[in-house]
Amino acid sequence: MSDTVDAFTDGACLGNPGPGGWAALLRYKTVEKWISGNEAETTNNRMELMAAIGALEALRRATHVRVTTDSQYVKQGIEQWVTRWQRNGWRTTDRKPVKNQDLWERLVAATASHRVEWHWTRGHSGHAENERVDQRAREEAERALMERTMENGA
Repeated sequence: MSDTVDAFTDGACLGNPGPGGWAALLRYKTVEKWISGNEAETTNNRMELMAAIGALEALRRATHVRVTTDSQYVKQGIEQWVTRWQRNGWRTTDRKPVKNQDLWERLVAATASHRVEWHWTRGHSGHAENERVDQRAREEAERALMERTMENGA
């Protein structure tokens, strides 16, 4: 696991809930690869999770990954909360079901074969890669809105 892949992730939602998009930029040395997607009706937190999941699931072999996100929800969730949630049967400390359990389980599975470092950056603060993935995620959310509008006959 000597090679390192940098993953920059972001999610966006037009309304919350509403049409959403996510994007991840993977960088290995000088090679970059984009991964993105969207959903017709979702939340911002789900799109933030999907961006991290998409980045990790795109890797073909075990590697060292530095994931940079502007989502404290994702970073704190994976580093601090998920172990307790699992131990408590996917319940929060006040015994409520964990929101987005399906995606948290998927993220945990996606991290299993990698050595992952989680980094947080403030959104919209000039971090070059974060600005790029933010733009792509917003474009995906707009694409979801357009597709939803077309499906509804507008």
